[in-house]
Order: sequence, then structure tokens, then C-alpha cells
Amino acid sequence: MRNFLKVIVLCSLFFAGSLSAQTLKFGHIDFQQLLSVMPERDLAKVALEKVQADLESKLQMMQKEYSEKGKEYVALAQAKDANEALVKAKQDEVQSIQERIQTFQQTAQESLQKEESKQFQPVVEKARKAITDVAKEQGLLYVFEVNGVLYHSEQSIDLAPFVKTKLGIK
Repeated sequence: MRNFLKVIVLCSLFFAGSLSAQTLKFGHIDFQQLLSVMPERDLAKVALEKVQADLESKLQMMQKEYSEKGKEYVALAQAKDANEALVKAKQDEVQSIQERIQTFQQTAQESLQKEESKQFQPVVEKARKAITDVAKEQGLLYVFEVNGVLYHSEQSIDLAPFVKTKLGIK
């Protein structure tokens, strides 16, 4: 009798487990494609391009100064009656400008990366929140990024249309 009860309990657990496995729901979305159609992304991109243009303008001014001072140095060094102290001072000035340019390039790159993060982070967060909300509404257990999945079943729900609707994107 005990064995019979154990078998009944095991069968009922197995049957209940198989029923719940049939109700598992999964979804997928192409996150990069979603980001590319969000209007906020375009605004962030424009803001980032403005910062980049400002930095490039400053770099061009520095490179122009470097070029001009380099020409002055070459002319001074090639002069027959060049004062060695003046030539050395001009050489130091050109090297100093070159070092400033290198430092500026490094700082500008770091600044651009920070600005990119600052501009795009809210867009990414908004997309993730919309995906989370839709997944909850659809009763999904997991949402997979399409580009990282080798295969997805036709039973997996494509969340892109739902998320776009939630975000007001057509």
C-alpha cells in the first residue's frame, strides 16, 4: 500500500510538472534593431555628434598651431645666422604643442566615451523597461536577445511589435 501511494504521488508530481512545462512562455527581440528605431536614439546621436564636432574643431586649431610653429622652427633652424638658444626654444615650443595635442586626444576620447554613455544610457534603460513590462504582460519567463540565440522556436514570441507599440513607435 505504501508503495502504491508513493507511485501515485510520484505520478501526480510528474503530471503536474509536465503541465507546468507546457505553459512556459519565452520571447525574443532584436535589441539593437529596437534601439535603432527609437526617436530618443536620434536625439542622443545628434547631441553626441555636436560634442564630437566641438572636440574635432579644438583639435584642428591645435594642429594648425602645431603646423605654423613647426614651419617657424624649420625656417629658424635653416637660417644661416640662427641663434642656437632661439632654435632650441622654438623646438621646445613645438614639442610642447605636440604633447598637448596627444594629451588632448586622449582626454577627448575619454570625454566622448563618457558623453556617449550619458546620452545613450536613458535610451537603453527605456527600451529595457518596455521589454520588461511587455514580458510581464505576456506572462513570459525569459526574453532572449535574437543575435545571441542560435535557434528559436516559432512558439517563442517576438516582442518587437509589442515593445514598439508600448514605446509609441510605428
